[in-house]
Amino acid sequence: MARVFSGIQPSGDLHLGNLLGALVNWVNHQEEHEAVYCIVDLHALTLPKDPEELRSSTLELAQLLMAVGLDPDKCTLFVQSHVPEHSQLAWLMECTVSYGELSRMTAFKDKSDRSEFISAGLFTYPALQAADILLYDTDLVPVGDDQRQHIEITRDIAERFNHRFGETFVVPEHVIPPAGARIMDLQHPERKMSKSQHSVNGTINVLENPDSVRKKIKRAVTDSDGEIRFDFESKAGVSNLLSILGAAKGDSPEEVAKSFERYGDLKSAAADAVVDLLLPIQERYADLQADPAETRRLLQAGAEKAQEVASRTLTRTQQNCGLLQA
Repeated sequence: MARVFSGIQPSGDLHLGNLLGALVNWVNHQEEHEAVYCIVDLHALTLPKDPEELRSSTLELAQLLMAVGLDPDKCTLFVQSHVPEHSQLAWLMECTVSYGELSRMTAFKDKSDRSEFISAGLFTYPALQAADILLYDTDLVPVGDDQRQHIEITRDIAERFNHRFGETFVVPEHVIPPAGARIMDLQHPERKMSKSQHSVNGTINVLENPDSVRKKIKRAVTDSDGEIRFDFESKAGVSNLLSILGAAKGDSPEEVAKSFERYGDLKSAAADAVVDLLLPIQERYADLQADPAETRRLLQAGAEKAQEVASRTLTRTQQNCGLLQA
């Protein structure tokens, strides 16, 4: 089986875009591949964080991921900082990537424009992300198209290191999930639903109550021509609703569009599908919250499992680049 790797930051509330754009596919991948999933708490530190909030959000995210369907018996689920090899390999990746490559990363430009304090970690973020991926001999990295640049720089780093020091890393492939990869803001359908860009009425959180979900979808932006078709270029709002409904039902937005003639019916169906999707997740999350010690135990077991692979990769990397072994 191919090995897949994905990571998610414990910052902000998990929303419908995360669920339908990534996590549904994560659940599927654990059935089809050898799946490694990481809560990247070190990445969260690139912007100032309250310590207690970071600790609690890391635990809560782990519980949400399990509630969504990640099974620690089927995948490797762990917290990034629990496996020190991530930080150790990141330095070697920083010494392999160039300043010019890092300065061209669009994510750094976007985030630095919105922040008064710009940490060096925000600039070198792609090196740590490369370490995350390369530590596990990852074959496939399933992320949205907006993350393509991060996977490309990871590939460049791996190929450069291999060229300098011999075959060390598996060069990963970027895979765009086919369904639900573009879940947009309900009020601003020209931009992705996001944790970082605050949009109260445009974002549906995974733990949101059904009445609020229905209200937000009912108020979702559409257009005035009354035609239902999937066309993000000219009908972003309608296409977003079709994407949401299609992803929630496991169908293509183009196929979903054939079933509706009125916007109101489309909105009602999308709201019903989202509520039906979220309620079981919310119930499982409540059960997991009742026993945080068990969540911590599962995360520790996941970290030990991850470290078995990560330590071998780090040792191989250190040996190949000339570091004297203890």
